[in-house]
Amino acid sequence: MRLAIFETPRPAPSRLLPAIAAAGLLVLALPVFLVADLPLGGWVLATVLWLAAQGLSLLLARLGVGADKLAASGVVGIGMTLRSVAVGVVLIAVVASDARLGLSAALLYALAYTLELGVSLATYFGRESTR
Repeated sequence: MRLAIFETPRPAPSRLLPAIAAAGLLVLALPVFLVADLPLGGWVLATVLWLAAQGLSLLLARLGVGADKLAASGVVGIGMTLRSVAVGVVLIAVVASDARLGLSAALLYALAYTLELGVSLATYFGRESTR
């Protein structure tokens, strides 16, 4: 028995809704950071890293992917991987110097990333298959 929800291919969903959801989480986290007496620098770091990752993602999306653009597809794949590695390196370096600041930033970034991924998957699998 095949489940239609897992059939592919599907049209790529817009990245706008997932980005808005993650940005909303980051905005809502500011009062939590203030009330919980968490380091405000952690919120700033997570937000700046998320914005930088989004900027790089938008830049890479302009290259396009597909069988007719193999070189660009490779650059996009490597760029997206390096985006994650760069964020991880920054967060590890900050945790090594200030654990409370780094952990608060890492947890907030992970929450925003996870929400963005979840909304992306929901919008992708919520569409009809093109088969």
